[in-house]
Amino acid sequence: MSRYRRLYVPGGTYFFTVTLADRTATTLVDEIGLLRSVYASVIREHPIKCEAMVILPDHIHAVWTWPEGDADFSIRWKKIKGRFSQHCRAKGTPSRSKAAKGEKGIWQRRFWEHAIRGPEDLQAHMHYCCWNPVKHGLVERPEEWPYSSFRR
Repeated sequence: MSRYRRLYVPGGTYFFTVTLADRTATTLVDEIGLLRSVYASVIREHPIKCEAMVILPDHIHAVWTWPEGDADFSIRWKKIKGRFSQHCRAKGTPSRSKAAKGEKGIWQRRFWEHAIRGPEDLQAHMHYCCWNPVKHGLVERPEEWPYSSFRR
């Protein structure tokens, strides 16, 4: 079994990428109301400061800052992914190992995180979130994408 080494910095800021198992799916924007509701419920239980976030059809990028003394990003993503999967209309194709654990196969199992290491790094990752819909050819300008914190 793989052992993942994660850097947990209480009160720190992180950049995340969370991806659907099917990279051709549009589930996240098709089910945007559910995703927003699930996100809000989890953040009420486990507060964070959202610096930037963008929802694309098949993945999410987020920059979050933890409260002092907290760095448990894994529980937040576990709950978001689990609750979303539980109520989502989309049907994944779970692998044998995912099916054995009761997973629907909607999400990739892991997520990618990066501890932000200063103001320039923070700015670069916030910029990445804003411009990602443009990079993927979904819009011509960041402000055109409706599932982004860009206008906030």
